[in-house]
Amino acid sequence: MAEKTNRNNADAAGMQGSLFGDVDAPSFSAQEPAEKPASPARTARARAAELNRILNHAAYAYYALDTPEMTDAQFDRYLQELLALEKANPELVTPDSYTQRVGGYVSEQFEPVRHASRMYSIDDAMNLDELDEWLARTDEALGSTPENPVAYTCELKIDGLGVALTYTDAQLVRAATRGDGTTGENVTANVLTIHDVPRALAPEGLKLVADAGLGRSIEVRGEVYMPKHSFVRLNEAADAAGREPFANPRNAAAGSLRQKDPKITAHRDLETFIYAVADESPLSVTSQWEFLHWLSSCGFHVNPNARRCTCAAEVHDFCATALAHREDLDYDIDGVVVKVDSFASQTALGFTARAPRWSIAFKFPPEEKRTVLRDIRIQVGRTGVLTPVAEFDPVSVAGSTIARATLHNIDEIRRKNVRVGDTIVVHKAGDVIPEVVGPVLELRPADSKEFQMPTHCPSCGSPVVREEGEVAYRCVSIDCPAQAVERLIHWGSRNAMDIDGLGDELVGRLVENGTLTDVADYYDKLTVDALAATPTGRAYETSTKDHTEGEDILVGRTIAEKVMEQVNESRSRGLARVLFGLGIRHVGANVATVLARRFGSLQALMAASEEDIATIDGIGPKIAASVREFFSVPENVRVLERLREAGVVLEEEITEPERPQTLAGLTFVLTGTLEHFTRDEAGAQLKALGAKVSGSVSKRTSFVVAGAAAGSKLTKAQSLGVPVLDEAALERILETGEAPEA
Repeated sequence: MAEKTNRNNADAAGMQGSLFGDVDAPSFSAQEPAEKPASPARTARARAAELNRILNHAAYAYYALDTPEMTDAQFDRYLQELLALEKANPELVTPDSYTQRVGGYVSEQFEPVRHASRMYSIDDAMNLDELDEWLARTDEALGSTPENPVAYTCELKIDGLGVALTYTDAQLVRAATRGDGTTGENVTANVLTIHDVPRALAPEGLKLVADAGLGRSIEVRGEVYMPKHSFVRLNEAADAAGREPFANPRNAAAGSLRQKDPKITAHRDLETFIYAVADESPLSVTSQWEFLHWLSSCGFHVNPNARRCTCAAEVHDFCATALAHREDLDYDIDGVVVKVDSFASQTALGFTARAPRWSIAFKFPPEEKRTVLRDIRIQVGRTGVLTPVAEFDPVSVAGSTIARATLHNIDEIRRKNVRVGDTIVVHKAGDVIPEVVGPVLELRPADSKEFQMPTHCPSCGSPVVREEGEVAYRCVSIDCPAQAVERLIHWGSRNAMDIDGLGDELVGRLVENGTLTDVADYYDKLTVDALAATPTGRAYETSTKDHTEGEDILVGRTIAEKVMEQVNESRSRGLARVLFGLGIRHVGANVATVLARRFGSLQALMAASEEDIATIDGIGPKIAASVREFFSVPENVRVLERLREAGVVLEEEITEPERPQTLAGLTFVLTGTLEHFTRDEAGAQLKALGAKVSGSVSKRTSFVVAGAAAGSKLTKAQSLGVPVLDEAALERILETGEAPEA
């Protein structure tokens, strides 16, 4: 993500001359502009709320989970669109807008650390025009003249994980991730395993400390990254062990630094570049350029590729040279950071709510190559969605060889106008995810034909459906092998049948060896012996007294008996959990509970018409259609019959007394992550008190309950003046049955 670290990526030591020697630097063309704003039919406020929701969700996946769900380029386009909307409509700028916050999240698995000063994000220039606009604006603000030009320090934009190192009396005492910019995660034990982090500041560097003295502490900042050669070695080991490989070096670095066991971090071969300080006042240096040299004298690892520039032409030259040589480096970069060199000028310019005004990141355009599209194959996802995948002649792009890329859906294929046999242009979106840009039409074969989606699932042969208003084609068979693992994992999850001990890897192995194919197999096919003999991995790295290197590690009888005990107990969980565990589209835990309590038995629900189901409060026609569609598939009905024969309870007993409907007439909206229960659980308890729980905020909403990482719903509530409650207030409502005055 463009602003995933402080991005003051600085580099020092040996900073004379051109970046990598004398080279022919490429020329630039402007990158594809940000996506066009929403059509006039959609209000600016609605689009801003939607963009905030998208950005918050993507940032949580990226920072908190280290599992990005969109490319950096996609994220940047959404952010640029939101910035443009807010510039044109200043009333849309609220404290909770993503444009007013620093990207990042703080995990609960580490001790929180408050930074000496805020670690900001940095704004992006997506092309040279935007970079020149920023340079001109900054020059004007600082009174630049030909005789006294503003100087800039240009540095490579390292693609890693931001870190803050605190030294007290010249000794390293603490290391923290950037987190949300104000509070980070204490990863001191892990950082101590990184060989290039000095445990103490070198005496040579201390000579440059101002007369006022170093004081009790100083906090320097930089980037933890994984070298490319180390990343290759790590993924080779993961492949040999049957583990999922890391998507890119940045994810590998983030995952390695945030390990609970420092021994794992020590074996991941991480390195650092240090480039910033929380407060420069204790130092007798007055500019970024001098500061980089001071860092080197203290013993920090400082990137040697940086340049002090005094005009736009020199900045352009640095950017072009960096782009030309990015593949020559043993670490990933995705742009250039340009900073006003003078610390005094930086102070004069100050900060916006989320970024310094004295710095900007020029983003590299993605590298593009031509190749030939040989086939479009269908991949069936675990939720039944049919995804077309382009297969093309292997081509090297952004440091690795690619031969496949998702085409997402048939609408995307039509929009890009790609056909089998085309010469196509490919790149890595965000330098990570392979993407087909489009065809070279003048090279299209005369006999090419448009691609058509199949009418039957290529995995199980069942008919596929495309619901009105949706782009995806979907296989709805519960017996589809491609969906088996996902459905089986979901069946054992906490809010479904709550079968403890069924991890993702174990379920995957049971599917691989044919023990499990559908959820009924848990009860009429899975045995203690079969489970005990299932391998869960191999002892690849070292031999132990129990396992030799390369030997299968089995579940074992003790654990197998405990898991089977959980399986047997799950037979009596009741109809609501069964309905949720079946994974029926649009049927979450709360909807499953409503259906179970309304009909009382699976037999009654299966006999109900779509109209009967749709009339239930909180259900509606979309859910009703999905339920009827599920029960209309013969394979699904056969699995349900096997569950009945295996003794799984398919009725719902209502044991809790009916609570007074003290919240009748009130409408609640739940957003964000709650600490003590899921949103479905909270919604069910509110409904039990007579409240209506809605998925969208309007003027008729009584209260919005906002948990952690609340997004666009919170923003909309604030703009409409809807009262916002925290989780503590929600707990008081559920305990007393009384809501505060709206």
